[in-house]
Amino acid sequence: MPKAAPPETAPPLDPDAPSKPPTASLGPRAVKLAVLVAALGYFVDIYDLLLFSVVRIPSMKDIGVLPDDGAWILSAQMIGMLIGGILWGILGDKRGRLSVLFGSILMYSLANIANGFVQDITTYGVLRFIAGVGLAGELGAGITLVSESMTKERRGYGTMVVASVGICGALLAVFVAKSFDWRTAYFVGGGMGLALLVLRIGVYESGMFQQLKTRVVSRGNFFKLFWPWPRLKRYLAVILVGVPIWYAIGLPISRADKFGTALGMAVAPDPAYAVLFAYAGLALGDLSSGALSQILKSRKRALFIYLALTAVFVVCYFTIAARSLVTFYTVCGLLGFATGYWAVFVTVASEQFGTNLRATATTTTPNFVRGSLSLLMLAFDALEKPVGTIKSGAIVGAMTLIVAFVALGAIDETHGKDLDFVEE
Repeated sequence: MPKAAPPETAPPLDPDAPSKPPTASLGPRAVKLAVLVAALGYFVDIYDLLLFSVVRIPSMKDIGVLPDDGAWILSAQMIGMLIGGILWGILGDKRGRLSVLFGSILMYSLANIANGFVQDITTYGVLRFIAGVGLAGELGAGITLVSESMTKERRGYGTMVVASVGICGALLAVFVAKSFDWRTAYFVGGGMGLALLVLRIGVYESGMFQQLKTRVVSRGNFFKLFWPWPRLKRYLAVILVGVPIWYAIGLPISRADKFGTALGMAVAPDPAYAVLFAYAGLALGDLSSGALSQILKSRKRALFIYLALTAVFVVCYFTIAARSLVTFYTVCGLLGFATGYWAVFVTVASEQFGTNLRATATTTTPNFVRGSLSLLMLAFDALEKPVGTIKSGAIVGAMTLIVAFVALGAIDETHGKDLDFVEE
C-alpha cells in the first residue's frame, strides 16, 4: 500500500519556541485558513470600526448626553487607531504577524464588550480610544500574513477576499444597530471577536518572517520608512492614493443628511442607509478591483481606473444625486463601488516594502489614510463658511483626487513581485 502523505507542517506559533527549519511557503490548507481568519478578522474589525458612527445618536441620548457633545469620541477612536497603527506595525515586524492578529482582536473585543456597559460620556470616550488602538492592527497584520503566505502570482486574490469579506462587516453593523439596542450591538461585536480567537489557534506564522528571524537585520524600525527619500516617497505615495476612499466615506456618505439638505432635498437622506449602500458598493468594488488587478497583471492600472470612477461619481453626487432619495442612495452605492479599491491599495502597501518593514508599512498606511479624515474635515469646515457646504465638499474632493492621481505615478508596479527581500 502507498504511504499516506505526511501532514502539513509549518513553523510554530511561539516565536521564542525552538523552531524547525523555516519554510518560505505554507501548504494549501494552511494558506486557506490564513485567508479565512484574516477575512473574518477584518469583518469584525469593520463592524466595530463603523459601529459608533451608526449608534452614536441613540447611545448618546440613552446616557443623557446631547449627540453633538459626543462628537469628540470619534476623534478619540481615530487617534487611538493612529497610535495603534504604529505600535502594532512595529510589533508585527519584531514579534510576528500572529502576535498582532491575536493581541489586536483581544483588545478591541474586550473594549467593545465594556462599551455595552457605559453610563457616562468620559468612560465611553476612553473605551473607544482603547478600541481604536486594537482596531488598528487587524488589517495590516492579516494582509501581510496572506501576502507572504501565497504565491506572488495569486496573492492578489487572497487580499481581495480579505478586503471584500471584511467590508461586509459594515452591513452587519447597520443591520444589528437598526434591529437591536445599541448596547446589544456592542456585545455582538465583542462576542464575534472572542469567538474568532478560537479559530486563530490553528493559524501558522508566515514562513517568510520565520526565515527573516535567522538574519541579522533591523526589524520594525518605523523611522526607516522616512529615509532614504525613495523609500519615503513610496510610503507617502501609497497613503495619498488611499485618501479619496476615506474622503468619500467621511464626508459625502457619513454626512449624507447635511449634504442632502444643502442640495435642496425635501427629505434629508439617512446617513445609516447611505453607509449601507456605500459599503455594499465597496464590497463589490473590492472584489472587482482585486480581480481586475490580477487580470491586467497591474496594480497601478487598476488603481487608475477606480480613481477615475471615483472622480465620476463624486461629480454625480454633487450634481444629480439630489433628484430623489432613490437616486441619492444609488449614487452612494456607485461611489462606494468606485472607492472599492481598498483591496488593491492595501496589497500595494504590503508589496512595496521588505519583510523587515512590511508589517509596519502595511499596518500604518491604512490607519494614516483613516486619520487623514480629520484633516479633510478641518479643510471642509474652514471652507464651508466662505463658499458653502456643496462647494466646500466638492473642492476638498477634487483636491484629494488630484493629489491621488499624482501620487500614483510615484508607486512601483508590484504585481508578481517577489516579496522575499529586506530593506537595508
